[in-house]
Amino acid sequence: MNNLILNPVLCMAILTFFMMIWMYASRIPASKILEEKGIDLQDLSHPSKLGGIFPSKVERVADNYNHLFEQPTVFYAIIFIIWALQLTDSFYINCAWLYFIIRLIHSIFQSTLNMVWVRFGLFMISWIILALMIFRVSFAVIF
Repeated sequence: MNNLILNPVLCMAILTFFMMIWMYASRIPASKILEEKGIDLQDLSHPSKLGGIFPSKVERVADNYNHLFEQPTVFYAIIFIIWALQLTDSFYINCAWLYFIIRLIHSIFQSTLNMVWVRFGLFMISWIILALMIFRVSFAVIF
């Protein structure tokens, strides 16, 4: 049962990989259009200079890709702690899958419709799930 906790981690990694592909599939054509307009991409080499340069539909995908390296890194760490300590049970497995599903839905909303309040709600739900795992594993380790 212990290794079952790793399946949602693999799915998060696959989601991150898919978002990278989507980001470059949208960013490279947009970059070529900018070059055709006479914009030197080298002048935009620092991320702070990219804001507002690409169309919103391109930036949303890149933003989501970047977000997958923020909160989910805590998810990865907690899952690996649970796995390493062999604490895996149905609670952790269900939380991990729920976390992945919420992050998947968040990625879809951010990259397409970009409904801010929906995204915020999904973000908060994912943090609540993550917090449940953090606190439960903390108590298991401390006590």
